[in-house]
Amino acid sequence: MEKSEPSVGQYTCNEYRQEMILLGLQKRLSSPDLTPEEKESLLKEIARNEQQMGID
Repeated sequence: MEKSEPSVGQYTCNEYRQEMILLGLQKRLSSPDLTPEEKESLLKEIARNEQQMGID
């Protein structure tokens, strides 16, 4: 059988994984006991993930 290319709009495992990572980071960001340095680090990581996902 010939492999077909994924159709446009197909939701992949990698996209799901990226979304779950982003949700986890956002959840950690909502923690009230974060230091300013931890908060800044999380915000940078969230921005980097959003850019990779194309939602920046």
